[in-house]
Amino acid sequence: MTTWGKEIATEVVRGIPFRTYTERPRNIGDLLAFADRWGDRPHIVQGERVVTFAEVRRAAEAKAARLALRPGDRVLLLGFNSPEWIINFWACVTAGAVPVLGNAWWSQGELTDALELLTPALVLADARAARSLPGDVPTGPWEIAETTAVPPVVASVHEDDPAAFVFTSGTSGKPKAVVLSHRSLLAGLHMLLHITRRLPHQVDDATGDAGLHTGPMFHIGGIQTLMRAITVGDTLVMPAGKFDPAEALRLIEQWRIVRWSAVPTMVSRVLEHPDVHRRDLTSIKSITVGGAPVTSEFLTQLRAGLAGVEPRVATGYGLTENGGQGVAASGKDTAERPGTCGRPLPCMELRIAEPDGEVLLRCPTQMIGYFGVDDSPIDDEGWLHTGDLGHLDEDGYLWITGRAKDMIIRGGENIAPAAVEEALGRIAGVVESAVFGVPHPDLGEEVVAAVVVENGVTAEDLARELRSTVASFAVPSRWRIQHEPLPTTHSGKIDKNQLATAGGIA
Repeated sequence: MTTWGKEIATEVVRGIPFRTYTERPRNIGDLLAFADRWGDRPHIVQGERVVTFAEVRRAAEAKAARLALRPGDRVLLLGFNSPEWIINFWACVTAGAVPVLGNAWWSQGELTDALELLTPALVLADARAARSLPGDVPTGPWEIAETTAVPPVVASVHEDDPAAFVFTSGTSGKPKAVVLSHRSLLAGLHMLLHITRRLPHQVDDATGDAGLHTGPMFHIGGIQTLMRAITVGDTLVMPAGKFDPAEALRLIEQWRIVRWSAVPTMVSRVLEHPDVHRRDLTSIKSITVGGAPVTSEFLTQLRAGLAGVEPRVATGYGLTENGGQGVAASGKDTAERPGTCGRPLPCMELRIAEPDGEVLLRCPTQMIGYFGVDDSPIDDEGWLHTGDLGHLDEDGYLWITGRAKDMIIRGGENIAPAAVEEALGRIAGVVESAVFGVPHPDLGEEVVAAVVVENGVTAEDLARELRSTVASFAVPSRWRIQHEPLPTTHSGKIDKNQLATAGGIA
């Protein structure tokens, strides 16, 4: 069994000096072997379905044998959270293939773009997603395979080989495929287990909590959760479909949920539900939130809403290009310093660029690059330019003060305004447009579009057209339709600040 050490040294990777653990795992496929340690314990729960750790391993190995993939094959996984999604992920990894995590909310146009970019060897899609696939795309079965008596050997890979592709929204154009190596994903897991004292040799067979997972598996946070769960024996409890606060309350009570990772929007909806005081929620010990800062107002709402419960509210900071979380704040940190993102994880180097205050990160978790794209936010010295602005206080805590990049975060989903503007520009009757975010009490931000139109085009017309070209969460919920030109700054750019403060937005 691989030793997971605590000693950190500098190692040069692709010409970049990274702080890295000297004793570390090097293939995420090896994590599947931890399923034997937890055996018949429930690992995945969804609706009435309960799948044990042992069943997950057997099914993943059988599926790997059935698919007959070659090391390095790109396999597009396209579907919503389910036991099949998780088993297909591990099947690809076992075979040495590279799972590409497609966004199940993609529009038809975005799916077509992704397929053209990736040319996958195989697509595994659930029934809903399969209806959108072109007829000439090579597909395999989504369902769980019959078990096999001879498990396959986990394919040998180098730790700097691609392990997974995760899509993210850039500040312009189409979604980009972030290429993460085995080193990237395992370094992130290693650091989080280190700081929480959950390294494999530090836990016993009684370790493992029931966790409520309400975010999509195809986000980087989903992969982090999945890898942690199989390593430490967590039970992943997932909603049967779209997030419903009433169902979340029932699951917390039924499965005695200890950990919940969610965006603040979901937590607020649970706290505001009329059943919140009629359910036994006392099992909750930790709530990890991402996608927005943890404010003192949010903490006050949480304490008032969960009577008799004092969960630790942890948060952090990271991005897909960095392989996920790079800065962490404990429950104590968020209580004493509401609004902070926390301090860098053990292998993370962080500095604030002068004079603009941009946050720069350097860590072995960072991506190899964007697939099929030469441009990269990582400079020649290995520093990832995040596009976020912030500062470090005297104790080394990071505070994010703004975003240099033009991005909207709605309910935890990143939305590139330029991509929505580009889609609007292709609609007949649109002269020009500007898309921006405004504060929303539930979602964090909502999407607003100011559009100059002709020929009687309405907001309803625009929304209907957009639904076929952009993800549903990126369709503006508020509109300003006008016939006169949009205001501009002295440099000739559309003045989004003026639009955001002006009236006429419905």
